[in-house]
Amino acid sequence: MTEFEILLNECKNAVDRFVWFKLSSKADADDVLQDTYLTAFQKFDTLADKSHFKAWIISIARNKCNDYYRRKAKSVDVSIDELTEQPLTASRYGYVEQHDVYDTLESLSENDKQIINLFYIQGYNQSEISQRLNIPIGTVKSRLYTARNNFKRLYLPDTIYRKVDENMKKLPEFMPEYTITKLDKEPFSVKWEELMGWFIVPKLGERLNWAIYDFPKRNRTEYDEMQVVGKAEIHGIEGVEITAKQYAPMDCNKTDNDKIAERTFIAHLTDTYCRFLAESHIIGGVKKCYTFLDGDEFIPNWGFGENNCGNEVNLSAKGDIIRNGSEITAADKPFLLDIVGRYKVKIGGKSYDTICVMDIETYDGGVVSEQYLDKNGRTILWRRFNRNDWAKDRYKKNWTEILPDNERITVNGEVYVHWYDCITDYII
Repeated sequence: MTEFEILLNECKNAVDRFVWFKLSSKADADDVLQDTYLTAFQKFDTLADKSHFKAWIISIARNKCNDYYRRKAKSVDVSIDELTEQPLTASRYGYVEQHDVYDTLESLSENDKQIINLFYIQGYNQSEISQRLNIPIGTVKSRLYTARNNFKRLYLPDTIYRKVDENMKKLPEFMPEYTITKLDKEPFSVKWEELMGWFIVPKLGERLNWAIYDFPKRNRTEYDEMQVVGKAEIHGIEGVEITAKQYAPMDCNKTDNDKIAERTFIAHLTDTYCRFLAESHIIGGVKKCYTFLDGDEFIPNWGFGENNCGNEVNLSAKGDIIRNGSEITAADKPFLLDIVGRYKVKIGGKSYDTICVMDIETYDGGVVSEQYLDKNGRTILWRRFNRNDWAKDRYKKNWTEILPDNERITVNGEVYVHWYDCITDYII
């Protein structure tokens, strides 16, 4: 064997891992590796110190990877100057900026960073890492396994977020201008089958995207993707399973990752009610599951209606809530949800004939919502108002101080301040 072949055999696995780490396509990686080895062979005589062969050939591989991304850059909206500083990485979710990989690495613990750096970036095998760190090879394997999982947990949500950008374009970055005009017509009755607060109808085949828009800036904050994925049964009651992915979730919705929260619901729809049966999410690496039998651990967040019967499906005006402009008078009873009038909602250049359904502290204590439904029972616009002292312990101020220019309504003399709106891709 030639000197080149001997040196290459000693570090070939490391070079292979390096390129495979950079490129997700095995075929493209093999092409880059072949080009790397050919270039190294042709320039081998220029390497003065053969003890530096490994570092030298990895530097060639790195340059070949950058050449690969420069070629790919023609298919994405980024300049060559930007690419030099922020090269793109191909992934199963499309092209993402490579600095995200390093940002993720920097967010790992020192132990995780060390083991990933040694194995993937510097190209040491497990035996070499064992010797360098003076730890058993079993410990090396265990640390690599843990580091990989931690990396995926932190990195994949970000790449998924980039993929979902295409879907997010269905919902505008800023809340469209809209007008709400009271109509001199009787409100119509409607069959409202949406899951309270989440807008999706719990039926097989249903999927929905929706977003939250803060006021007064009107900027899109949280973005949610929802899908009914199959049938499910909990405590003998059959419903459907719904997955929810919340991108850039509000503080109250965050789970283990700040960038994305994932939840699973089981929901039950009948001819008269729609309700949550169970909810699960991961906190601290532990999957937390709550069902309708869990009492106080379930009801405050997911229980609606008397004895958690759910939100009613067949809506008609009952007279429990009377609205006169910005002044609302409500009956003194629990679970207040009623139709308060008929309105034309003009949004995004489209006009909708709707009823306004007001919920007074059914969804959450200290919270009032306006939900504008069309004749199909689908949400055109949802608006949230906070009682002036809602969550004052957390926010330290009244909402008239936090959002002094936002719209206000009064309910039985109490002031409520407009906080945010929601729209879904149903209207796009």
